[in-house]
Amino acid sequence: MIATTIVLLLVLIGLSIPVGAALGVLGLILDPLYSMLPLSRAMGELAWSTNNEFLLVAIPLFILLGEVLLRAGFAERMYSAMSLWLSWLPGGLMHANIGASALFAATSGSSVATAATVGTVSIPQIKRYGYNEPLFLGSLAAGGTLGILIPPSINLVIYGVLTNSSVPKLYLAGIIPGLLLAGLFMFTIIVACIAKPQWGGQKIQASWGERLRSLVHLAPPLGIFLLVVGSIYAGLATPTEAAALGVLGALILAAWFGRLTLTMLRAAVEGTMKATAMIMLIILAASFLNFVMSATGITDAITNSISGLGISATAMLFVIVIFYLILGCFMETLSMMITTIPIVAPIMFQLGYDPIWLGILIIILVEAALITPPVGLNLFVVQSLRKSGSMGAVIVGSLPFVFAMAVLLVLISVFPGLALYLPRVFS
Repeated sequence: MIATTIVLLLVLIGLSIPVGAALGVLGLILDPLYSMLPLSRAMGELAWSTNNEFLLVAIPLFILLGEVLLRAGFAERMYSAMSLWLSWLPGGLMHANIGASALFAATSGSSVATAATVGTVSIPQIKRYGYNEPLFLGSLAAGGTLGILIPPSINLVIYGVLTNSSVPKLYLAGIIPGLLLAGLFMFTIIVACIAKPQWGGQKIQASWGERLRSLVHLAPPLGIFLLVVGSIYAGLATPTEAAALGVLGALILAAWFGRLTLTMLRAAVEGTMKATAMIMLIILAASFLNFVMSATGITDAITNSISGLGISATAMLFVIVIFYLILGCFMETLSMMITTIPIVAPIMFQLGYDPIWLGILIIILVEAALITPPVGLNLFVVQSLRKSGSMGAVIVGSLPFVFAMAVLLVLISVFPGLALYLPRVFS
């Protein structure tokens, strides 16, 4: 049963069927193969019970928050300010890519939206200032991954729903690793540009007066971050309510700067609906597949097979890391999380791993999947923003940042307090 499931999944993905549809079709195929009862008749109840989860309402709200900030022009101002503050480092505007991505991640919650937003503003600067194109594009793809680690994060909400973990604690746990990963990305750029100075492009000169005046452009995203995250930890709002507060704050800021129009609002709502529909289709299809796998005993077979290996907790952690790194080359991140976490999480919890720590580890592994070929979503996003050139340049430029993620995985494995310190302090 395990072999059949894996082969069918690989075939469906290999046929380029959309991931949400592939997961649903796989469930429909496994149903008559291994079940005596027509499990497909439970799809309506599953769809209702899956959608009837209050925390999931945060998903369209966080997407709308990012859409409003993007279409109101805050991303351009934010990137301009970051370029003035960070362009003196070896690598110049590539550090602005990482810094702007980290800041936008603190308002968006989506890696794809972060990569698209910062990439739209920064890609024209490659030829203008003579940067090494692969490394510059790689910094955009990697910087975008911060969107699902630095709170508020849609993926952390989904992990919290799947494992019944505290989303506020997950948000706290993501702050230090997220900032550390941004620092590792910037260190990677510095090392590369010291080794090859010509990759760093021309320096941008800025006076201290210009830098200080640019700080006003960093205030809107920081204000939204404090409104969303601060309202959660002040006990004033749940994550879903905080997301709604963030949308309200973004709309007020857009109106204040004269960017709130019906055209902009319509485009933001349309973008939100498209992204939400895609995410919810994946969630519904994966929920049905998990139901079929559980009812037919496939989940138990996989769990027993893994548990029966008789290996230590450390060795199991290594197996899980390798498993996600390989799977991430072939599956989209949300579907990978929703399909695997119900199987992987109970095994890891049984071995004594902290649910909050495990959530951050899995998110970092999922981040790596976003920039590893052939199905790395951020690679496609960055490539789609270019007017010419091959995907190969984006892939090659992203590889050094995958190694930076590997360093972070080692660090939080050796020092779990990096993820658990803030949740323990504020619990």
